[in-house]
Amino acid sequence: MKKVLIYGGSGGVGSLTARLLKENQFDVHLVGHNEEETSKIASELNSTYTVGDVRDKTLFSKVGHEAGESLSGLVYAIGTLNLARFQRFRESDFIEDLQINAIGAALAIQSALPALTNNPNPSSIVLFSSVAALQGFSSHASVSMAKGAVSGLTLSLAAELAPKIRVNAIAPSLTRTPLSETILSNDKLTEAIAKQHPLQRLGQPEDIAKLAVFLISSDSDWITGQIISADGGRSTIQSK
Repeated sequence: MKKVLIYGGSGGVGSLTARLLKENQFDVHLVGHNEEETSKIASELNSTYTVGDVRDKTLFSKVGHEAGESLSGLVYAIGTLNLARFQRFRESDFIEDLQINAIGAALAIQSALPALTNNPNPSSIVLFSSVAALQGFSSHASVSMAKGAVSGLTLSLAAELAPKIRVNAIAPSLTRTPLSETILSNDKLTEAIAKQHPLQRLGQPEDIAKLAVFLISSDSDWITGQIISADGGRSTIQSK
């Protein structure tokens, strides 16, 4: 069975991606920082898993050992939503956002490369950028910088790893996941943000997870080096 390694496998998008991949006859290996949530989803999917924090550099070799010798795909569905006025960011904020979003993705791919290369068929990597790396938003300086680094990593690796491994990124707008709970707890703010999207709603995990599954599957085997917006039109169209 084809196996996909999913970092953020207990998160809103990562867990749904894992479920959809299982429905499409993929096996998965989950990586999550919460033991209870990750083990629960792994048990539901009858899959293997690793618990750890991507800020811990020892995690990646551990995952490489536990995920297996052959992988058909890797999804790095981990991110941050650290919002503040620019002057209020500390150096530690910039470093942490880069560490979790971009450096973590790079180290995850490095450790998985032998298994991705060992797969008999071409493999696929899916990373996560953001609409905030494509369009300027106030108070997003730290996460925009980090997600911009993910976009650059995507393009560079797509060139370097072709034709054996495809590399693409998804750039969502605000999506209803546990990561965005604090922002979406304010109904008036939630409604106002939704209206900034031409499609007049926020993203749902399935909007993103379905695209991730497509990019992992052979249905997208002529697509690489793309930053694909799944953002309700926010990055390219003005709302009415």
